[in-house]
Amino acid sequence: MRLGLITFLVPDYDTGLRFFGDGLGWDLVSDEDQGRKRWVVVTRDLAAPDAPSLVLAVPTTPAQRAALGQQTGDRVGFFLQTDDFERDAARITAAGGTFIEAPRDEPYGRVAQWRDPWGNLWDLIAPPRA
Repeated sequence: MRLGLITFLVPDYDTGLRFFGDGLGWDLVSDEDQGRKRWVVVTRDLAAPDAPSLVLAVPTTPAQRAALGQQTGDRVGFFLQTDDFERDAARITAAGGTFIEAPRDEPYGRVAQWRDPWGNLWDLIAPPRA
């Protein structure tokens, strides 16, 4: 087994697509109108078929709306790995993400926490410098 899809709440589909697609450069896997909702899937790399993808979902209940931006209870819930920290940090910021700490070097690599436009916490992580 492998983790394939992760539901990710966004205020509306087009805003989510702009952030992940136009902003972060992710690929659109699927955008299908299902009548009452759309099935919208984005991934970081279409060439990596085993990579997890996000299903962008619009909240439809009070509980879902309350979870928008707090999907992991204000813990870092999403970890982006990069081979160029500065390039991708600039891209995240330009797309509307906000870094909440300066980058720091840990044994596992260079890392900094940031929030997406809705408030979810992410880590950007690059391999340790040689």
